[in-house]
Amino acid sequence: MMPDDPWLAAVWPFVRDQLPPAPARVLEVGCGTLGGFVPLLDGAYQAVGVDPEAPDGSNYHQVKLERYAAPQPVDCVVASLSLHHVADLEETLSRLKDLLVPGGVLVVVEWAWERFDEATARWCFARLTPPAPEAEPGWLHRHQEQWAASGQPWDGYCRGWAEGEGLHPGSEIVKGLDARFSRRLSAEGPYFFPDLAGTSEAEEQAAIDAGQIRAGGIRYAATRA
Repeated sequence: MMPDDPWLAAVWPFVRDQLPPAPARVLEVGCGTLGGFVPLLDGAYQAVGVDPEAPDGSNYHQVKLERYAAPQPVDCVVASLSLHHVADLEETLSRLKDLLVPGGVLVVVEWAWERFDEATARWCFARLTPPAPEAEPGWLHRHQEQWAASGQPWDGYCRGWAEGEGLHPGSEIVKGLDARFSRRLSAEGPYFFPDLAGTSEAEEQAAIDAGQIRAGGIRYAATRA
């Protein structure tokens, strides 16, 4: 079974390939309103999702990570797009380490906002479809409109937005992870394609390879020593 959400569906093969053998205890940090990967893990794994906006159900805890009282360390922690906006990055990364048993697996999927340069932004904006009249504009639509209204160069606009939101650069996330875990892999790659009209992951990767845009995605796996 594949998730209905295009982002979860695209990232699931990477996450699945990093998991320890079933059965194992897996904690997903920041599972979101859809429950993240927990529905795919449930059954084969002992899966739990933590998020203030997590769905209802026995497999979920509607609480921030720092307030989650784990009954015991787990074999694997998955964090997908949940680290770049935490209040205290260093504290959160240390908490992830504490949640894992020795030798436990950490799987991280993240975004490096600092690589979102003007060429990449224009490439994305050219592939947006007009939002439906009743629909809420997507995040890329909002950036397109807000940048035009700001009158700023893209770099100044993007940095001001990221700093105002308190976003952590991808490079800082990886640096903090490397300081606490034994890295198995760290790769850059596509990120924007689920929000673009008729654009596949392979097409975004081709644009990255051709030097037209920068890779915004981070996929990282490590173990706790």
